[in-house]
Amino acid sequence: MREFTVPASFEIAEYDSVVSSVYSHERQDPDHVIFQRVVDGNWTDVTCAQAAAQIRSVALGLIAQGVQVGDRVAILSATRYEWPIIDFAILSVGAVTVPIYETSAAEQVRHVLDNSSAVLVFAETDGHAAIVEQIRDTLPNLRTVLRVEALDAFAETGAGVDPAELDARIAATKSSDPATLIYTSGTTGLPKGCQLTHANLLSEMRGAKACFPTHLAKGEKMLVFLPLAHVLARAITIAAFANKVTLGFTSDIKNLVPTFGVFKPTLVVSVPRVFEKVYNTADQNAIDGGKGRIFALAADTAIEYSKALDTGGPGLLLKAKHALFDKLVYGKLRAALGGDCHAAISGGAPLGARLGHFYRGVGLTIYEGYGLTETSAAITVNQVGAIKVGSVGKLLPGNSMKLGDDNELLVRGGVVFGGYWQNEEATRDAFTDGWFHTGDLGAIDADGFLTIIGRKKEIIVTAGGKNVAPAVLEDRLRAHPLISQAMAVGDAQPFIAALITIDPEAFVSWKQRNGKNGGSSVEELAQDPDLVGEIELAVRDANLAVSKAEAIRTFRILPVDFTEDTGELTPTLKVKRKVVVEKFADHIAAIYS
Repeated sequence: MREFTVPASFEIAEYDSVVSSVYSHERQDPDHVIFQRVVDGNWTDVTCAQAAAQIRSVALGLIAQGVQVGDRVAILSATRYEWPIIDFAILSVGAVTVPIYETSAAEQVRHVLDNSSAVLVFAETDGHAAIVEQIRDTLPNLRTVLRVEALDAFAETGAGVDPAELDARIAATKSSDPATLIYTSGTTGLPKGCQLTHANLLSEMRGAKACFPTHLAKGEKMLVFLPLAHVLARAITIAAFANKVTLGFTSDIKNLVPTFGVFKPTLVVSVPRVFEKVYNTADQNAIDGGKGRIFALAADTAIEYSKALDTGGPGLLLKAKHALFDKLVYGKLRAALGGDCHAAISGGAPLGARLGHFYRGVGLTIYEGYGLTETSAAITVNQVGAIKVGSVGKLLPGNSMKLGDDNELLVRGGVVFGGYWQNEEATRDAFTDGWFHTGDLGAIDADGFLTIIGRKKEIIVTAGGKNVAPAVLEDRLRAHPLISQAMAVGDAQPFIAALITIDPEAFVSWKQRNGKNGGSSVEELAQDPDLVGEIELAVRDANLAVSKAEAIRTFRILPVDFTEDTGELTPTLKVKRKVVVEKFADHIAAIYS
């Protein structure tokens, strides 16, 4: 087993911490605009000095509430400006931040608060506060429910605390101390708490800076819209803050485009589903406007142009075609992201080489990476000057990887956590001789670029003994504008099949174009020859990526889409395969009957 290692290009001191940058910025660059927040409908500047002052006041409020070093404090909130303020305040007093997804059900909230023994929780909405209150009798360690929107009033409660106590706690925080307890969203079972230290997060922050020296830099702007309860958004936010990137926050996903237009980010971080949605929406709009052929040619040209960048550069004819479509199509796509965005980071699920080449071809390079909560977000990523579209990149400095006998990816290094919170059995099972078992199957090329083949537990073994990694098929299916989600099935069955859900927005215009009754539901048109025929073409295209034995033989259009609210998706939009199999068992049975 060949081992790949990239030495650390930085050091982490004994008393280094995630919050050090808050107070070093305050001293060294107090007037730099580190945040922009919406006040009365307008984006308003927040300087390093103002941010540090607010973080201090909230931290003093926590001390007034009796929060001790090592205590767990939870945040139950959507992504918003106050989230990192509270996070940095918790870390400043030596406590441990416990993020909770704002979409969590009462039982999920109860599990996290109970398992972590959280002493306080910041709740965003009346609904969040009500959820906590209804389960409070089962949480003996929880003392207070605080409101995110009343943060200024809470900060005033610390006015009587000696600031020297806070300074002493900040100075005493060690890099080896726990910083956060993040519960994996998980596609199966109850989430486990991953305990990450300041050193883990510092390794991630400094490794990211080494990979993106120009993007994580003063003068850049990043809009954060992913859930900050997820390790990817949280880690990149901390890294951006440490490197003086100006940060804005929103959870209003439906109005992202107008928000981009006002905030004008230079860098965005997202999961592949958002990039797929942007592409599919542009494709659909072009078709609806009678310009579908032009968009298709533009997309093919962008992909061809990107591929040429890796093979000696585009020729004169390709350059001319690219310049034409830049005026007709690509410029409009870049304008939809605010006009200034020149790079993006993608993680959480596979992006797919086609989309990667498309975006790079239109002038927005997506740096795809790979990581888990257990690796403090990314452990590999495509980097400035080292990119291979379709791969998830090379190691962050200070880490190692290798493949097991079954091609499972094993990792160790600065970003890898030490174990699950109060779960020695799960921790023992996850490590072998210091190597963490990721559960993902990979391939590593001679240059050290990692490609993820699929999830070990998701491998489908057909009745004929063929091992099929479903991700390859599913990624290509989701690239079709009419398809929202796709899940391959066929475990212990004679052939591979697929469950398909239809994108609700694309479905409306599809019905108009194809002369269908506008009020018809997906369930009513699931057997419609036109709809079936269009999905059949998408399946044929997906099958081009695999062998005949791995190809999808048939498919079933489901009557409803998968959503987080109905339980089929995680907060990061991964499909919960077990839930889908149970919920749509009759559809699967009908395929093989």
